Amino acid sequence: MKIPSDAVFYMEINGKQLDKKLNWEKLTPFMKELTENKNGKASWNDFAKTGIKYDATQFHYATINDSVKSYTTYFVIDNKAKFQEFINSSKKEGLEISKKSKYSYVNFSDEMSVAWNGNRAALSIISYSKPNKDNIFGDDDYAVDSTSVMEDEAYAMVDSAYVDAPFNYKYEIDQLKENIKYLKDNIKDNKKSIAQTKKDIRYLKKHKQYPGDREAIDDKEYGASEEAYTEEEENYSEEDIAYEKEYQKELDSIQRENFKMVKILSVKKFDEFFNSNLEIEVPKEMIAFRDAKSDVFVYTDYGKILNEGIYGKLMNMNDFGGLFMKMYNSNSSYNLYFDNDKVRLVNNYQHKDAKIQKGISDIYNGKVNEKLAALINDENIGYYSMNLNGSKYFDLMYGFVQDAGDMEYQKEMQLIMETMKIILDEEAISKIAPGNGIFVLNELKNKTVKYTEYIYDEDSYDEKEVEKTKEIAVPNFTFAFATENEGYWNRVFNLLITNKNLKKKFTKNGDVYAFKNEKSNDVIDNMYFTVKDGIVYMTTSIENLTPKNQTIASKNWAKESSQYAMSGRLDMQKLITGLDNELKTGSDVKTINAIKKNIGELHFKTEAKGESIQTEMNYKIKNSSENSLMYFFDLFEEIYKINEAEKKPVIM
Repeated sequence: MKIPSDAVFYMEINGKQLDKKLNWEKLTPFMKELTENKNGKASWNDFAKTGIKYDATQFHYATINDSVKSYTTYFVIDNKAKFQEFINSSKKEGLEISKKSKYSYVNFSDEMSVAWNGNRAALSIISYSKPNKDNIFGDDDYAVDSTSVMEDEAYAMVDSAYVDAPFNYKYEIDQLKENIKYLKDNIKDNKKSIAQTKKDIRYLKKHKQYPGDREAIDDKEYGASEEAYTEEEENYSEEDIAYEKEYQKELDSIQRENFKMVKILSVKKFDEFFNSNLEIEVPKEMIAFRDAKSDVFVYTDYGKILNEGIYGKLMNMNDFGGLFMKMYNSNSSYNLYFDNDKVRLVNNYQHKDAKIQKGISDIYNGKVNEKLAALINDENIGYYSMNLNGSKYFDLMYGFVQDAGDMEYQKEMQLIMETMKIILDEEAISKIAPGNGIFVLNELKNKTVKYTEYIYDEDSYDEKEVEKTKEIAVPNFTFAFATENEGYWNRVFNLLITNKNLKKKFTKNGDVYAFKNEKSNDVIDNMYFTVKDGIVYMTTSIENLTPKNQTIASKNWAKESSQYAMSGRLDMQKLITGLDNELKTGSDVKTINAIKKNIGELHFKTEAKGESIQTEMNYKIKNSSENSLMYFFDLFEEIYKINEAEKKPVIM
């Protein structure tokens, strides 16, 4: 069985590794509790024993076009009887399991179905919508349903699938009963909505406002009975009633047709899989960056997502659609690792045009500037550092404009880019800002600000202004970048104190220029600017201009910031602590405290590697979980229990 070459998403789950990291003794009781709270009773007692072979590889993929979006999963089962028992406990009552020569299947909903045989299973989720001939794109091609081309073939395929068995009238009766049940469910939902809307109208007539908690309000509070309302207030004309019936009939017809098409497409997909050798073949380009040691591997084709189906049509409506389509014509691969002390994600980005990919790689091969790394220390909340080659940006943009399809203004854009390359001295521009820079968030301070709240009188609707105060977080940060032309930046800063419109707000003390904000309620009160030793500094505190001592840890961060094209670090615990006053304004204080206690530290680094741009992200965990996979479960369970406790009444 081959994964379609037009898949926009592909994922492999390495069950052999992940299963060892899952603690089913913890997971099963919690998942059982979740299903009990949702359904009123537990649907399954032991989620470690569902008949699914968890230590086998799972394969997932997705495809899209103008009318169909599908998501498919293939996995192994090691106990057919147990798996069917699990299916029976999960499906809705009344849904019958259909049997074919090589597999059985059941529809969980209008869009989702599952099929299985003795040792394999497939899950299919399909969303289908027939394109409207009166489409907004104004082209006849889009009005042709891409599935209609294969519709007769699909119906023929479904019919041929039953050649090996005589006509089964009982099966047909079951299918018709399913259709009736589907229509009845819709009617029930519509009747409930209509009844509630009528009650809301009566409530508005009586109380001149919407009801608050509808479940807590007695029916008497709604006013006249529903029957009285229907007789006295509901004055629909015969034409209105006929129109509504015709509209509902058409809507039901569309839903039935969509459901039939989804079923046809699902059965076609299942037949292809179970009539194959059941071995999954993946196109080589999708797994070019796959690491067999990763726990999860994901491939995404951004070019196909944006250039095909409705997204492609929207792009074509834009005058610069060709440019955007070329910019996003790329793919990304992700290898995810759940290590004991951290979660590691390695992303490889690759543009499909080799020339453009080379242009991007050239930007990521910038010179190193170690002076900027002196701003990094242990007290920082985080930093974002880059060492790029700024002189290569024009070459990249010119590459995007070249041969960008049938873009309306392509020739004009090419001429503008060529003119700019002639007029502008790229080398001189790159000396002003070569591409080395760093942003450091030192700390978050609290500040009391005033604000106005408007209160409305419910009876008179008069507006009243009330002045209040609140605590906000104020960032203390430094932004610095390298320059090979200090004189240019000194002239820029000198302009701040000589320009008649700006000099009232700016002052100069030695080599440092200062900005004083007269508005006390703004986030930023002061800013300082200076140029020193080939570095331009912009900071909220003059103390940040003096480097602090670095420990072994911060020296390693500084070294990393100088080695990679882009790198960064964020201490999320410090960040949330700094935002305490803003986050603890609601009823979720306990949840915020739980997150703050357990949240870890994020590091990333990016470099041009081979024929791709590789970014590695590491999230270091801080609690006592046995590994980083169970860390997320433990955190979710703690937050869930806090929320559940909030719902329960306190017993004195």
